[in-house]
Amino acid sequence: MSRTPTHARPNLKDFLYLHTNSLPYFRGLLRAVESRFYLDIDLPAPTLDVGCGDGHFASLTFDRPLDVGLDPWHDPIHEARQYNAYNLLVEADGGTMPYADGHFASAVSNSVLEHIPHLDVVLAETARVLQPGALFVFCVPSHNFLPNLSVARFFDAIGLKPLASAYRAFFNKISRHHNCDDPATWQARLEKAGFKIEKYWHYFSPSALSVLEWGHYFGLPSLISKKLFGRWILVPARWNLAPLLAFLRRYYDEPVPQAKGSYTFYITRRVK
Repeated sequence: MSRTPTHARPNLKDFLYLHTNSLPYFRGLLRAVESRFYLDIDLPAPTLDVGCGDGHFASLTFDRPLDVGLDPWHDPIHEARQYNAYNLLVEADGGTMPYADGHFASAVSNSVLEHIPHLDVVLAETARVLQPGALFVFCVPSHNFLPNLSVARFFDAIGLKPLASAYRAFFNKISRHHNCDDPATWQARLEKAGFKIEKYWHYFSPSALSVLEWGHYFGLPSLISKKLFGRWILVPARWNLAPLLAFLRRYYDEPVPQAKGSYTFYITRRVK
């Protein structure tokens, strides 16, 4: 199976700046890396976004509004209206979508499926509303996510395995992850739902994950700004972000695939 993403088309957008001028830097870095992967993927309309959240990612990533953004959470999906990233927003659970069989020609789900406890039900429902042969593109934390956590690796190195395990459980909990699985596990899960994996690759090295990990602790100023002023970045100008962008650029420009990548990007297709 090929693990090499297509990056032939030049990146016309500076996704790193676009995401970090409106998100905490650790989230912005990860989303910027993921946005680039969609540049060479053709998503025929109508397109469904499973777990669209507040619509910020779609508004920066795609050159057209996606047809439907679906999410069960009331506040984020109503916040999504401001971005005009979807023709229609639907507040509904991914396990009970209000659409007929074969309604959509493609679907995406960006860093969502790892948060879903009833994952098999959502995958089966996604397959149901997709046309035979339709693309379903998504990304999730990989089986390397927990082993790559820097604090846990430090505890491992000094022989404190119980502390390492406890930290991994803690970080997984605050990340709201229900699964961080390898491709073989995903393949079995997807085949059961009616999908076939066409391509996948791992991305986000252990070093990049460390930036994200520590950003959870150093991101307090962004949280305060959000609470007080309604924005994650108080001064989103490029000049203000220049030192941060220079630091993050090396991780944004990492080659893919990464053998020990902390996340995996999947391109799958609904079986005919």
